[in-house]
Amino acid sequence: MSDPRPLVMHLVYSFDVGGLENGVVNLINRMPPERFRHMVVALTQCAPAFCARITRRDVEFLSLHKPPGQGYKLYPKLYRLFRRYRPAILHSRNLAALEAVVPARAAGVPVRIHGEHGWEESDPRGTRRKFRLLRRVYQPFVTHYIALSGDLERYLVDRVGVPAARVSRICNGVDTARFQPADGLRPSIAGCPFSSPDQVLIGTVGRLQAVKDQLTLVRAFARLAAQRNPACERARLVIAGDGPLRPQVEAEVRASGCADRIWLAGERKDVPEFMRGLDVFVLPSISEGISNTILEAMASGLPVVATDVGGNGELVVAGATGTLVPAADPAAMADALMCYAADAALRQNHGAAGRKRVEAEFSLDGMVGRYVDLYQQLLHA
Repeated sequence: MSDPRPLVMHLVYSFDVGGLENGVVNLINRMPPERFRHMVVALTQCAPAFCARITRRDVEFLSLHKPPGQGYKLYPKLYRLFRRYRPAILHSRNLAALEAVVPARAAGVPVRIHGEHGWEESDPRGTRRKFRLLRRVYQPFVTHYIALSGDLERYLVDRVGVPAARVSRICNGVDTARFQPADGLRPSIAGCPFSSPDQVLIGTVGRLQAVKDQLTLVRAFARLAAQRNPACERARLVIAGDGPLRPQVEAEVRASGCADRIWLAGERKDVPEFMRGLDVFVLPSISEGISNTILEAMASGLPVVATDVGGNGELVVAGATGTLVPAADPAAMADALMCYAADAALRQNHGAAGRKRVEAEFSLDGMVGRYVDLYQQLLHA
């Protein structure tokens, strides 16, 4: 109670492996400790292994173990939580945590920020009327919104009806010291069966789930592998990640006719090293906010092939740092991969341009600075 630093309570549905959660880790670790205290509250559970990624020792984690169903049943517990800890700022993220702003206002939390990081898996295009109406219902309880992409910002203003002055766009940042290009020859990925320097390693990193659509990537690679030319014969596919889509991905690999050229690497703890072992990065998602993995790939000096959804087009400069293709289109993706598989100079040029773009526009320190400024501005107001 005697600590004068304002408390920021970060409220999420679950605190486990994921892009949104990774952003919370980066923000807390990099924010000057003398400015704010932090606490992470998960409506379901904080995973201990993921919590360990936060290096500050003054951060408390709390799991509320919310059962399935409507969150209003949790309102009394949340109200007591807010009254006990007295956060200066509640920072909730995505629709699953939005309803917490109601007991937060009732408990007297002065600043209630809500961040929109990307679409729900059940609403990958942001078209469901139910979710739009829910956001409208909770709008009066939110002090300010943060949209991670221009696409999400336009949705909040044009579709939900949030006044533009109450929305700030703050894009994710990437740690350019942790993610950086390989020094010299491409290093081997630990455990990878493809180690020849003549091979072209095409890869992706992400949770295996429908919205990430690794099935389209496998189908695109199968098209690439079926072409009879030296560049295609050298191509290999590596997929890092685990999740509910794994059985379908494994089945698609078996059916591809090129299973001996595809490696499912599982969940990785060495993502920076994994990135440095690739030649081309692919993000086949059918929906995205602002992708951390695209930024990490660009920081690693990789050309990026990404679907033209959500904020991907705000990160990838088509024809300069990578290529944008329609979602769920294996033929278009295979064509893009073919261009990179056949042209080492193109891979090098687009990868180097991506690294420069990240350094200039998507630094982690720049992102943290924008959050600090907004927190201070809203508190003073």
